[in-house]
Amino acid sequence: MIDLRSDTVTKPCSRMLDAMMSARVGDDVIDIDPTVVALQERTAELLGKEAAIFMPSGTMTNQIALRCHCLPGDEFICEAQCHVYQYEQGGFAQLSGLVARTIEGVSGLLAPHQIEGVIRKEDDHSVRSRLFCLENTHNRGGGSVYPLSLVNELCGIAKAQGLATHLDGARLFNAQVATGVSAKQYCEHFDSISVCFSKGLGAPVGSCLAGSADFVRKARRARKLFGGGMRQAGFLAAAALYALENNVERLAEDHAHAKILAAGIAKTDHFQLVGTEPETNIVIFSVSADWGNAARFSELAMAKGLRCFPISAKNVRLVTHLDVSKADIERAVAIIRELDKTA
Repeated sequence: MIDLRSDTVTKPCSRMLDAMMSARVGDDVIDIDPTVVALQERTAELLGKEAAIFMPSGTMTNQIALRCHCLPGDEFICEAQCHVYQYEQGGFAQLSGLVARTIEGVSGLLAPHQIEGVIRKEDDHSVRSRLFCLENTHNRGGGSVYPLSLVNELCGIAKAQGLATHLDGARLFNAQVATGVSAKQYCEHFDSISVCFSKGLGAPVGSCLAGSADFVRKARRARKLFGGGMRQAGFLAAAALYALENNVERLAEDHAHAKILAAGIAKTDHFQLVGTEPETNIVIFSVSADWGNAARFSELAMAKGLRCFPISAKNVRLVTHLDVSKADIERAVAIIRELDKTA
């Protein structure tokens, strides 16, 4: 079975397992875990921030960032298809009493003129705009990458009007490999950054939230409240450290495989790429009405040995990762082309 549902389906390789089993550990809640400390320090260094904190998931790092930047009743501004808004159960409202102001981008990307007019002035009748969020790369945008110049301009507008800034960088290292722009450069104008180790980097669990030392102290307290404190977490942190040291540059393979998928889909009659050629490891395509729908495609594809996600009534998502080879990708293209002929 070729599994292209997500880059979260990967299994640890033998060397990653060895690193996990040989990790030095402690109690990261009541004291310290030396391997967790090493991961946090390395992550902060890579992102150019004072500190970082390890958590079980990217959803938790995002939600804690929102909570630490805002007070109940405050508003944060984000792109309408971003993960924080679409895939985290409205946690910002349930857990922190926040309001989301969403703006529809193009392939997940916002333009400066779109945010200039939506940041609210202080007014007793309105919620208060407090935070601006970006997602890079953008999941539902097909793995689209924000150009550094656009990131800097958007953050500049937000900061000029008193907003804090947060980056959901779940796949930030994909952006780094695709563009040659370092993660540190991308993060320069963000007050907080979430990065995920269990997606393209191939670790089994975990994300880090980075920012100033004061911000991370607040985040640590919130992590306890949210139930995210883990005891001998060094076994998991060791996997993330291994991923950072060994699996970043190889993301280029995943990007190349995504281009092969896209090229194959472009030659079909009933499936159409959404957006342009993939920049990173995500391919989204639509299914024509005369062929059927995304759910039908997913069912028939699985019967032929290809697993994928229908992300809407007509759109299907494919995500390449380190557990699929070029031969697997070529077989996936063959399956897609076989299905194209079943209309």
